[in-house]
Amino acid sequence: MRATIFFLVVAVVTLVFLFNLVRSRRLREKYVALWMVTAVVIIVLALFPDLLGWLASLAGIAVPSNLLFALAILLLFGVSLQLSLEISRAEDKTRVLAENVAILNLQLRELRGQGPKQPSPLPADDQTPDAVPEPDRSERLP
Repeated sequence: MRATIFFLVVAVVTLVFLFNLVRSRRLREKYVALWMVTAVVIIVLALFPDLLGWLASLAGIAVPSNLLFALAILLLFGVSLQLSLEISRAEDKTRVLAENVAILNLQLRELRGQGPKQPSPLPADDQTPDAVPEPDRSERLP
């Protein structure tokens, strides 16, 4: 009975924590779904402890806790796969944005009549980002 109460409290605290993270916009909704499912599964398993034993015997696993560990490993595998996909998408978007900024900087320089800059003899890692020079406004003043 004590374990059931403990796991119910853990699951409810997890759900409240997730809602607060989503509400405060520190966690997006698409990442919270997997954790919500996990919290709900913990609640169901805490309310019906015999369910894990039944699922373990159904899967042919002798010890029910081994099924729980296997499910936890699968959950962590899914989370790491999801995060890897998100990092890949973010890197692609960052690369496209950097290319667009470089094209816009080049077009801006060409419009100002400066033309493209000569390549630097320094390696690409040692160069500081190019800042677009401000136009000379002193010519417009009377």
